[in-house]
Amino acid sequence: MTPTLPSDAEITAIRLANDLAARVAGRTSPNPAVGAVVLDPGGRIVGEGATQPAGKEHAEVMALRAAGSRAVGGTLVVTLEPCNHLGRTGPCTEAVIAAGIIRVVYAVDDPNPVAAGGAQRLRDAGLQVLAGVEEAEVLRGALGPWRHAVTQARPFVTWKFAGTLDGRSAAADGSSRWVSNALSRADAHALRDVVDAIVVGSGTVLMDDPQLTVRGVRGLASDEPAERQPLRVVMDRRRRVPPDARIFDGAAETLVLDTAVPRFALKALFDRGVRHVLLEGGPTLAGAFAEARLVDQVVAYIAPKLLGAGPAVLQDAGIKTMSQAVALEIQDVQRLGDDLRITGRPVSSNAVEPAPRKE
Repeated sequence: MTPTLPSDAEITAIRLANDLAARVAGRTSPNPAVGAVVLDPGGRIVGEGATQPAGKEHAEVMALRAAGSRAVGGTLVVTLEPCNHLGRTGPCTEAVIAAGIIRVVYAVDDPNPVAAGGAQRLRDAGLQVLAGVEEAEVLRGALGPWRHAVTQARPFVTWKFAGTLDGRSAAADGSSRWVSNALSRADAHALRDVVDAIVVGSGTVLMDDPQLTVRGVRGLASDEPAERQPLRVVMDRRRRVPPDARIFDGAAETLVLDTAVPRFALKALFDRGVRHVLLEGGPTLAGAFAEARLVDQVVAYIAPKLLGAGPAVLQDAGIKTMSQAVALEIQDVQRLGDDLRITGRPVSSNAVEPAPRKE
């Protein structure tokens, strides 16, 4: 009989696998960012792996390759149910069986009907399978946005903004382009580093002429561009953005969408394989996404300043009364120098809630 509770070694391994997945966030779409760990029969870690870019090896294969013959009689611990279909790579279930693994512990059922069924295939082959281990914690990590995208058929949307304590994004006279401090700006680049696309409106491009690239991450100097850059997306229904804007500088791929409808934009991005979007547009675009209830997570950098005037961080979101306000569940609060980084998600969002357990 399969133990109903994971061992201490398996709990440690699933948390390590979640950390491994975080390291490849933004680099695997349309596939999920998954981490895997192999334990030998004595419970010792003998292999680690994470999903490679689309078309290459999945996490399970990477971990099994690292473990080699030490995997025989051991346990595979993985953040997502091993896939059971033949795509650009072979089914992970067959690799697990061939490696001599006798037990599989995983966190999240695969919601993709094409790839699901891995757990049953493993059970049919005589392996012990334990599902749902640390599921909620794993869904708060790199796997959550992907699971949301697959189940909702649109990318997960993180809205990032920087503002003062009184909700202003800039001074009335435009005297400075920065509200937040250097630590917050560096953290924002780290956030860009784990998404598939950055979305802004034409107004932001015309006003600020941003480059929208990732710089100074993973040990790079503060002004050094990252090797992997997310897709730059401009919603420009009236084609107002000039061809000499910095977003067309060749530093990253740029997509111009001639629509002002967020749902159409997200559908187009999903069809391109985008699973996690960072919304960096101005208050008008943010208001449109909020009104359409398409914001799944908010990351706010709050500077301890009062301006009393200047553009607000959020414009009309179709909210007229307090009862219509978007209530947020605060997930995390960090101090970055004098600034605060507050992360929350709409209470009604199912972006990172565990799915119903399959019987």
